[in-house]
Amino acid sequence: VVVQGFEHATKSKSEAWKHHKTVLKQFLTDFTSESSMSLALYTVLHKPIRDHIEHYVQLLTKLKEALQEGSEKDVVITAIKEYVKLESFISQVLDEACFTKSLWKNLSYKFTDILCVPERRLLEDSKNLPIAASTTRSDRILLFDDVLVIIQGNSFQSFDLKLVWVDDNHKEKSAPGLYGFSIITPEETFSLTAKDPQMKAVWQWKLNQAVRQALNGKRDFPLWGRTGEGTQPPCCRFFTYLFRLEGKFRSATYEGEWRWGKPHGKGTLKWRDGRNHVGDFKDGLEHGFGICLVPRQAEDRYDCYKCHWYEGKMRGYGICEYGNDVVYKGYFKDNVRQGFGILESTSAEHPFRYTGEWEHDKKSGYGVWEDKDRGERYIGTWLDDRKHGQGIVVTQSGVCYQRTFHADKMVGSGILLLEDDSVYEGNFTEDLTFVGKGKLSFANGFILEGTFTNKSGQGLQTHGILNTSHEQLDDSITKAQLGLEEFPVEKRWKGIYDQFLEFIHSGCKEEMEESFTGFHVQTSKELRKSQEYLFCQRGTEEVSWKIEDILEELVLHQELESLQSYLEKALKSSLHPLGKLLKALTIAFQATYSGIGANRHLLTMAQEEVKYYAKKIWEFYQGLLHLALEQKGQQPAPCVDEGSSDQKACSVVLPLILPCFYPELSMLYMLYHEREDDLYCQGIVDLSLFPDIKLLEFLDVQKHLWPLKDLTLTTNQRRSLIKDKCFLSATECLQKLITTVDPREKLLILQKTYEEIESTVSRVVEKDYKLPMDDLLSLLIYVVSRAKIQHLGAEIHLIRDLMDPTNQGGLYDFLLTALE
Repeated sequence: VVVQGFEHATKSKSEAWKHHKTVLKQFLTDFTSESSMSLALYTVLHKPIRDHIEHYVQLLTKLKEALQEGSEKDVVITAIKEYVKLESFISQVLDEACFTKSLWKNLSYKFTDILCVPERRLLEDSKNLPIAASTTRSDRILLFDDVLVIIQGNSFQSFDLKLVWVDDNHKEKSAPGLYGFSIITPEETFSLTAKDPQMKAVWQWKLNQAVRQALNGKRDFPLWGRTGEGTQPPCCRFFTYLFRLEGKFRSATYEGEWRWGKPHGKGTLKWRDGRNHVGDFKDGLEHGFGICLVPRQAEDRYDCYKCHWYEGKMRGYGICEYGNDVVYKGYFKDNVRQGFGILESTSAEHPFRYTGEWEHDKKSGYGVWEDKDRGERYIGTWLDDRKHGQGIVVTQSGVCYQRTFHADKMVGSGILLLEDDSVYEGNFTEDLTFVGKGKLSFANGFILEGTFTNKSGQGLQTHGILNTSHEQLDDSITKAQLGLEEFPVEKRWKGIYDQFLEFIHSGCKEEMEESFTGFHVQTSKELRKSQEYLFCQRGTEEVSWKIEDILEELVLHQELESLQSYLEKALKSSLHPLGKLLKALTIAFQATYSGIGANRHLLTMAQEEVKYYAKKIWEFYQGLLHLALEQKGQQPAPCVDEGSSDQKACSVVLPLILPCFYPELSMLYMLYHEREDDLYCQGIVDLSLFPDIKLLEFLDVQKHLWPLKDLTLTTNQRRSLIKDKCFLSATECLQKLITTVDPREKLLILQKTYEEIESTVSRVVEKDYKLPMDDLLSLLIYVVSRAKIQHLGAEIHLIRDLMDPTNQGGLYDFLLTALE
């Protein structure tokens, strides 16, 4: 079949030749077999068209002479000019072809084989116009319409003109008497030097023109006329290039924007081994936002880094999705995890989560580790990826202990708090068995001191003294609070604050802003097999807060009223620096105190932490304000003393941020006050059996204050059965206490409840009546027992601990004490 195909093609070809032979013979009548072939081709292909154009020029010239002055004459003159240009273009192109042809004849076969392409034309040759390159001893420099070739002995280098920049300012020191300019290419920069300025100028002009023509994809008309569209080619270009020389990008293909020989702008790097980088480049290095894929050895999976890059290295906030189902969200510096970050494993085999500080890619500093398999949480310090230093372990069963760790191992004695409120101080093993000397304080006040041993099959054995003298238990045992001295609140979450400080010190630069606060990123998790698709698209939400506007607004809202509403808006926005800071702190707080970490022994730690957050947010607000005023050239207000700054943080910031931490906090308060609340609930249940009048009587409320008019039924028997009708408005008011999170609002509700009680009494006695303390207390007990608020003890303590310190000693404080 194949052979017949060839035969058929040959036959048709020879038939075509026979058919045209006669026509060609007519053209070539003047030629004998001795005449040169090129002459024959010239006569057939070039001469007719040149005669044709010449004919037109003569015709148009005659027409021009015949026409009067006027518009037609101008048109004809323009037409003549174009035809003359065409004539010169044809002769220039023929000259170029002749030069190129003679070059192929004279050049050695070795070069011709590689360089000779039918459509390639020689524009300039250093043999005609001497010039030398600084790379090494160069024998010859050839400028073609698509590449620049430097020949050195038996080898040559060629540079694609689309990625050649000619820079006259970038002169290398040339020897006296030489005139040079630089050639910049993606991997090499060298200079060309000529003996006189004219030669340099011609080469430079030709090079620039050739580069521009190569980029435009079309040639100037006529070739060497002065009509080039501005001789300088653009310095920013879009092109694909494969890096060959040693260096960071070796054997990678870069497709994207270039500037002066370096990747600059948006681009994609691809390596043969499957690595990919899509993002922003600056002066030849990754700089700005980028997504990098690294294939994992021996697995068909990838590590995907979505991060900010700075001068070729990861720096700032990033998200890394490792191929083994582990995700890191946090800060990087010089390509490694550094600062605050969260590492979480979503794999079914071993789920865990670490929230805390990193140093040189390892867990170091304060951090919280949650092991979901074992159902325990470690809160404490780390070094080189191991628990090291003071730590608290909280377990799901409610047991919790504090120990010193050394490289993941427990050392020395510690405190173990058991679920039944007994406390053991001494040495114990990993599985919480007592060993050696220790002291066990039981919840009933007995104390056992001695030596503990644990023999298999025989249980716990002890040798010591049991003290049963019922000394009143001090609260410190049942309510032991951990971690206060070991982790002072200033030492926690430094990584989060440090980022913010750096951001303010940088003058809140735009590019810093996103790397400090994270970004909203959408990438396709599913990588198609071809590797062609790697989306690098940031989220679509409008960035409504520009840093300049933020600083501008800060200056406008300095008065207390508008400051509060401004801060409220800022803290709610995930795009405002303060809002982002609060979001990071919320994540850290939840990681410590929610779920397993909800343990009553951590209450004081949590409460301190929230107050400190308010203080830091106020400090950072002040820092932003100073910066804003400085930029406007105004003087910041004189710095107030430490105390009033803390007070501001408590009264302005704390109420705004409390809702974020309220669920965890209120849970801790409930657990801490569980026992009192249970006793109180029992009392409420007992009192709820009384009808209204019996309860008022039981509480010794004076008869003339009873609101019997509210009881619509008349007969005494009926009246004594009625429940939940007296002081109804006050009761309903007090029940609103559990619907709010802000201590300020809770205090207002308390005040309104008091006012409702007073107004009911005033209605009964038919005159304004101010309640003395004795009356108020019994009526308040009545209202509280009817309101049936379950965790009232927890609520009262939360209000007292987190209320504005300026309220102390005032009406609110008095009412709170009465309620307590």
